[in-house]
Amino acid sequence: MIQRIQSVYLFLVAVCAVICLCMPVGHFHQDGIGVADFYNLWLTMADGARVFAPWAMFVLLVLAAFTSFAAIFLFKRRMFQVRLSVFSSLILVGYYIVFGVFVYVFKSRYDADFTLSWTAAFPAVGLILDYLAFRNIMKDELIVRSLDRLR
Repeated sequence: MIQRIQSVYLFLVAVCAVICLCMPVGHFHQDGIGVADFYNLWLTMADGARVFAPWAMFVLLVLAAFTSFAAIFLFKRRMFQVRLSVFSSLILVGYYIVFGVFVYVFKSRYDADFTLSWTAAFPAVGLILDYLAFRNIMKDELIVRSLDRLR
């Protein structure tokens, strides 16, 4: 059923991903002067120009949000729902790997310091919520399997 707690967890994963998509995840600065704002889809330079180099981070977050939201409606296929939640978790881990690579590359290219924004924590919260959803889906699956033995 859709009203299970894991559906709430999966919905919150999608919400966290969408919030992270809309807000900057960090700022580059040199000697206290802002060089660029780092979003998931672009890098906004101080002169207002946008560099669309980090588009891969955007794609990963959209994919994580979509898989988590789609998993909500697959409550009748619990094992597929488990696979989607694990896939979403792997996507979020991949997001942080890609995020680290882009920060390293941009720091060396612009010779700037990087300040992390609080919105960069949303995928980590989504990762924890994915784990909680996985645990509850597996708990439901074990209950259903144990009831099948009693019949």
